[in-house]
Amino acid sequence: MTSSTTSSSLSGLFRRGVDRSAAARAAAEGETRLLELAGLPPEGVLAKLGASERGLEPDAVAERLERHGPNVVETARKLGLLGEIWERAKNPLVVQLLVIAGASLLLHDVPSAVLVGLMVVLSVVLAYVQEARSGRAVERLLAMVKTNCVVVRGGREETIPLSALVPGDVVVLAAGSIIPADLRLLSAKDFFVSQAALTGEAMPIEKSAAPCARDGKSALELANVCFQGSNVLSGSARGAVVCTGARTYFGSISQTLAGRRVQTSFDRGVEQFTWLMIRFMIVMVAVVFVAIGLTKHSWIEALMFGLAVAVGLTPEMLPMIVTVNLSKGALAMSKKKVIVKRLNSIQNFGAMDILCTDKTGTLTQDKIVLERHVDVTNRESDDVLRYAYLNSYYQTGLRNLLDKAILEHKDLDVERAARKVDEIPFDFQRRRMSVVIDYEGDHVLICKGAVEEVFSACSRYQVDDEIHPLIDMLKKDLLEEYEDLSADGFRVLAIAYREFPRDKEVFAAADESDLILLGYVAFFDPPKESANAALEALRKAGVATKILTGDNDLVTRKICRDVGLPVDGLTTGDKLRGLSDDELTALAERTTVFARLSPAQKDQIIRALQRGGRVVGFMGDGINDAPAMKTADVGISVDTAVDVAKESADIILLKKSLLVLEDGIIEGRKVFGNIVKYIKMGASSNFGNMFSVVGASVLLPFLPMTPIQVLLNNLLYDVSQLGIPTDRVDEEYLLKPRKWNIASIKKFMLWIGPMSSIFDYTTFALLFFVYKCRLFSAPGASPAERAHWAALFHSGWFVESLLTQTLIVHVIRTNKIPFVQSAASPVLTLTTLAVMTAAAVLPFSPLAGWLGLTPLPLSFFGWMAATMTCYVLVTHAMKTRFIAWYGAD
Repeated sequence: MTSSTTSSSLSGLFRRGVDRSAAARAAAEGETRLLELAGLPPEGVLAKLGASERGLEPDAVAERLERHGPNVVETARKLGLLGEIWERAKNPLVVQLLVIAGASLLLHDVPSAVLVGLMVVLSVVLAYVQEARSGRAVERLLAMVKTNCVVVRGGREETIPLSALVPGDVVVLAAGSIIPADLRLLSAKDFFVSQAALTGEAMPIEKSAAPCARDGKSALELANVCFQGSNVLSGSARGAVVCTGARTYFGSISQTLAGRRVQTSFDRGVEQFTWLMIRFMIVMVAVVFVAIGLTKHSWIEALMFGLAVAVGLTPEMLPMIVTVNLSKGALAMSKKKVIVKRLNSIQNFGAMDILCTDKTGTLTQDKIVLERHVDVTNRESDDVLRYAYLNSYYQTGLRNLLDKAILEHKDLDVERAARKVDEIPFDFQRRRMSVVIDYEGDHVLICKGAVEEVFSACSRYQVDDEIHPLIDMLKKDLLEEYEDLSADGFRVLAIAYREFPRDKEVFAAADESDLILLGYVAFFDPPKESANAALEALRKAGVATKILTGDNDLVTRKICRDVGLPVDGLTTGDKLRGLSDDELTALAERTTVFARLSPAQKDQIIRALQRGGRVVGFMGDGINDAPAMKTADVGISVDTAVDVAKESADIILLKKSLLVLEDGIIEGRKVFGNIVKYIKMGASSNFGNMFSVVGASVLLPFLPMTPIQVLLNNLLYDVSQLGIPTDRVDEEYLLKPRKWNIASIKKFMLWIGPMSSIFDYTTFALLFFVYKCRLFSAPGASPAERAHWAALFHSGWFVESLLTQTLIVHVIRTNKIPFVQSAASPVLTLTTLAVMTAAAVLPFSPLAGWLGLTPLPLSFFGWMAATMTCYVLVTHAMKTRFIAWYGAD
């Protein structure tokens, strides 16, 4: 760890009011125990744990397993079939529909109840099936993760499941092992681990078994402690298990993820729209109920018609349209090797205007490479590379990532150039290692290690072929090159050598003296070639990128510079302490890069951006990323991520690349665009119809339409929009993030809805005066005549209403000129034409009598052609004016 801020993430993991949770208490207990054992020798550690080098006996294992429980971490709780159905049934729109269905049933209006109930069932089941299918795909990925470890029990090594591990077990670790619990090391040889999943730091961390002083350090900074979720890069070790399950650092994070998921922008938008429609419905139904009751003097009839109006004002197909759109988006993403775990996250992709991401593996290649090999004056030096290569090639200890990076850099013919004589192994006190080779007539000791430690063993330095004394006044100047490399984010090792006579064959650490400083090798996790293009694509799509990493600020700044990401302010985790919510929100908004962050601080930054009205995505793959992924509007991970990260993610990428995200963003905007089309069409059309109903209810001596006709009209209109998920979305709409704008939807409804009412009233006049429906009230009119004129009026308005509102779908679906600049998809065109045809045919069909319809004069359809033409022109003009005033959202 390079920062106490990052390292203190264990003790500060659950700040901001969550410290009292069981997860925080367990984490604190585990850290306290680890700190207590850090200063003890290995035999003292075993004594404290009630164990020995022979490991635990079976009776002790059974007792401890009973007392501490299995070594498992809690992931997101599964609700089961009924629980999943219940979660979806609690959606306000679903509740509204169920209430309407129940009320219809109480009034013996079975067809209405069945119709609305069927829509709810189809929507809920479709959403469940799609998400369950994605969930099973993710579970198959998780099942591939290795879950065994090697322990010493009763003096013998044996392989056991991770879940069977208990405190006091002695664990055997080797290169490639996963650390199965929080451990105190008992022995270690050339032992390096990666804590990238915990801290985001890509460089290997040296670990040893020697006691170490606490000195105010957190457990993550202790050199003799390893944490569950880390993995061994090189070397071998044995460690005593101190904490398992929820008491591990890994487990403490996992417990916080098992609770309820934060409501996303999509969820909030659907809920806001639903409550808008509920409030509007209550007002309109009350007005219609009173108006009909007072004018028609039949309160039962008024209640039945009011219920029909309620259904008419409810976009009852919304759950189905939303689910089909999201499922279509999930299918499209699966073809691009993306697993969508939660359907709602697809829309959140489109709404996302800030992407927060860890740098390791996202901007970088997630591997260590030898970037520079320079002499002490910072000039490229083949001698430095050659000597570093010889050192790494001939060492017999397990090679770490840095050695592998050196050996991959250049292939030298070392077998013929040199012969190994001896080796001085690495240890954690010297922090260097040396090999001695027979090279060019001498025995040459080549030393490689930490710059400060190698420097302390040098008395001379070399530039080109000249060797100079390393006097004190020059040391600072020579170290400047090392400091410059470090400031650029490189991990730097020093290379030095000393020549001995060929008759000296045995060497020891004391021979690492009077060395000649040759130069430095600098390592780096290089940026991906695609990173720059991906960031530019996101920027053009209106998505700002922010880096949230646990790595140090120097490395992070260099990576951002290399990939062309402007560093508009860089803040480290220690500067976030003590900030108020408002101060943190302002800082998060203006800062591009955050470094040395704890998991809790990543989560705080996500929440701060959300408070500022942002829709935030977070991409990560480590344990330290999991809380932020769960809080974000859309959490993104990869199939190679740790389990807890994949469990927290909404979307899992089979390829860790920002370029894939661009495709997801565009798909999300398409999905959202089509959902909003349905909402705008349905809300404005239904509002216009009901506005007409209120006027007609007061002005006409009969109901303007029967309840069954209202329901059928509404159903057919919804059927016409079943093609919306297949519809094209204008390219201009995809250029920037799209969020829920309830105020804009409300204004659109108020602007466009009355347009349909205008033509409804012209149709009323046409039917009432030209086609003589006014004769309903003529003196002496018989009941049969009254029924005829009422049926004629009902049929005329039924047909006009469906023809106009279905045709207007093509106007509302685009901001361009309909049919000319933007055409609907073939499926949407087919569904709208089919419904318009059905509307014209129904009055002449065998069902007409049952529906209360009657054949219309053929001349009526000539009037309808003129009406539809005028309606399209007027509505397009109003739409254009609306966009000019309020924008295209």
